Amino acid sequence: MAERKEIFTAKTIEEAKAMAAQKFGTEESKITFSVIEEPKKGLFGKVKGEARVEAVYEQSKAEAAGDYIKTILKNMGIESDVSVTESEEGAVIEILGDTTGAVIGRRGETLDAIQYLASMAANRGDKDYCRITVDCCGYREKRKVILEELAVKISKTVLRTGRTSALEPMNPYERRIIHSAVANIEGVVSKSVGEEPYRKVVISSTAPRRERKEGGYRGDRDRRPRRDKKPSEYTPRSMDMMKTSFEKDYKRPKPEDSNLVEGDLYGKIDI
Repeated sequence: MAERKEIFTAKTIEEAKAMAAQKFGTEESKITFSVIEEPKKGLFGKVKGEARVEAVYEQSKAEAAGDYIKTILKNMGIESDVSVTESEEGAVIEILGDTTGAVIGRRGETLDAIQYLASMAANRGDKDYCRITVDCCGYREKRKVILEELAVKISKTVLRTGRTSALEPMNPYERRIIHSAVANIEGVVSKSVGEEPYRKVVISSTAPRRERKEGGYRGDRDRRPRRDKKPSEYTPRSMDMMKTSFEKDYKRPKPEDSNLVEGDLYGKIDI
């Protein structure tokens, strides 16, 4: 729980209490009041002075984070409201408004910064940690889908090539999404390496890398030299294939030379 304490001054005690409830954003019944000074009546019933009331509000860490975010948005010049949802796992604070680009930032960097500051403010000086998640217009869910698809794509590449692949630096929230997605894919594992803010996820294969042999990787077709045939194994067709172009063109008689004898055939060739 986080405690907020402030003194309010008004014409009456009732007005001071109403100011406190409005400032804290809650009901008067949830605030503890202590009257420091009451207005005094003077002559002829005229009231002198004002009422001073000390208000103490015990709010949850999620509510404290929500108030802190409102202050940040106000200083950024952004008119927006926040919705706080608490659970056993922590709290989700949704920023509502149309200026999503300024709140989210490039790849959610601004949103992550707001979440970090709100978490620090809510958990300051308390051992019981409350996980604070800040979202804006469903950005977290959209980003989760993109990261899960990326994890599957990179894992398939690692399985196909056997090579380790490193992703770009991510924050702890996004790294957890990658690790969770990779854990459901057989044959690959993931781990985080490096230091913040450059810590990143590395995906590698659990299968041993293929050993390279002289003719290529194991499993490739053996490139063995062709064995020489014995003279008796050469067929007429294989002998014909071994003839030179000269022999093919000139040794075989042409139709018009059918009347020539064997000795006259070479007489037609200019040597």
